[in-house]
Amino acid sequence: RPGAVVDPALGRWADSPFKRGLRQAWQAAAGGALALALAFAALWHPPRGPAAATLAWLGLTLLACTLAYSGVAILHQAWGTRWGGAPAWRAQVSAWREGATLLGVVLASALPTWLGLDGTSAVLAAALGAGLLGLGWLVRRPGAAALPTAAVAAATEAPSPPLPPSLTTAASPWRDAAFRRLLAVFMLNGVAAAIPATLLPFFMADRLQAAGLQPLLLLIYFGAAALGLPLWLRAVRRWGLSPTWRAGMAASVAAFACTPALGAGDGAAFAAICLASGLALGADLALPGALLTGVIHQAGAGQQGEGRYLGWWACATKLNLALAAGLALPLLAAAGYHPGQAAPAGLQALAWAYGGLPLLLKLAALALLRRAEQRHPTWRDTA
Repeated sequence: RPGAVVDPALGRWADSPFKRGLRQAWQAAAGGALALALAFAALWHPPRGPAAATLAWLGLTLLACTLAYSGVAILHQAWGTRWGGAPAWRAQVSAWREGATLLGVVLASALPTWLGLDGTSAVLAAALGAGLLGLGWLVRRPGAAALPTAAVAAATEAPSPPLPPSLTTAASPWRDAAFRRLLAVFMLNGVAAAIPATLLPFFMADRLQAAGLQPLLLLIYFGAAALGLPLWLRAVRRWGLSPTWRAGMAASVAAFACTPALGAGDGAAFAAICLASGLALGADLALPGALLTGVIHQAGAGQQGEGRYLGWWACATKLNLALAAGLALPLLAAAGYHPGQAAPAGLQALAWAYGGLPLLLKLAALALLRRAEQRHPTWRDTA
């Protein structure tokens, strides 16, 4: 994943246009969106010629897509992070962003079948254009760099003032102990979520023998996650960000606990697990980003150095899936599992890798978050 390697550099780059003004940030986002749309469309139309030329074309256009997407995504996240605000407001901003992303993922999975690759490219370009129009509207609003007052009034909360800066804006995020602790929790929890995502096709086909149910179960899972977001936002107003995230982790553990015991013919039971764990997923979507916004502002990097933090955050997000594959697949091979086989020992290893290993990692993340919360009491604030 080349984007993960350069994400920290893209994060440092993203700070530059913001320092010159929101209009320059919008122009940078527009340039990245145009590059993404063109590269994505070109990806499906390699020139005719030798196989080596086709592979080179695919490699270059895919690299361009990845880099352009990473740059635009970091700029977009930095825009929302600059607002800061009270915990419930930060969670709301993060939930809307991640909820829209989730909806986009679900739609994108179906668009090639409905519209073909060229139609999908057109929808991507239209969606990027609509997003840029929305950001352009924000740029033209007076005081757009600050927290939108109408939104704060609707939430009946005022933005909390940042603590005195503990870092200079030129310092590395790695000098921020709060960021290091939050990133460790985020990665441990992310790997716990990425392992089932990596192993799902094998688990559905070989353990449950219900590969045809996979699209429906994914729809149930992601649909439940979207529906659960408002519930987690209400919980933040009562408990605070970190305690609510811990509750989401605990709910995920409870929902997933009996997964290793499932076998052939248990598709209905697994659908119920997907529904429950999808509801718990809403906490993982909305709350880490909201906590990160607080960490950035308390470090004195709000409205001037968000990109440096978000670049490493984006890198960690992409590494989670790579680490999950690098951890789970070799362990399964060592345990004797091979895709398509029906040996009982291999299938049991698959069940424990799919449902057991993530539970251990999730519990470790929960404990690590509880310890970090004790060192950073503001993570429990409700206002």
